[in-house]
Amino acid sequence: MLILDGGIGRHLKKIGAPFGQPEWSALALIEDPLFVSQAHTDFINAGADIITTNTYAIVPFHIGEKRFREIGKELILKAAKIAQESSLSSKNEVKVAAGIPPVFGSYKPESFVYKDALPILELFKECLLPSSDLVLAETLSCIEEIAAVQNIFSNCGQPLW
Repeated sequence: MLILDGGIGRHLKKIGAPFGQPEWSALALIEDPLFVSQAHTDFINAGADIITTNTYAIVPFHIGEKRFREIGKELILKAAKIAQESSLSSKNEVKVAAGIPPVFGSYKPESFVYKDALPILELFKECLLPSSDLVLAETLSCIEEIAAVQNIFSNCGQPLW
């Protein structure tokens, strides 16, 4: 049995990290990334075999189009580095899941545009794969969104969950 970490956004809020809408869990990464490290460590100490990068809210829907263009790549890379460092600092073997978010918002299948999603998904692939052990696509809301993720990640050399 493998134990996956819990919801990082809720845990960040619980431990007092910068947290609010619309940025949600990305705000901690932007304002005080030490909280993200602490959240990963808490999950590892609770027995998680897999931690997920704090990348769920690093999309234009949460951080805004302008901010995503300006610092999205930097934030994704930072989230990858923090997760990898947390994994490597554990005394147990802990894998890193590349957290692939719903790029146009959770539970919003009507907002999904295939051709617009591809470059965003490519950015996640470029930034996360070098630091991860598997790909975890989260909260996909429609078949077209699943197809886009499969198109980008199916031959990435890592398990796709």
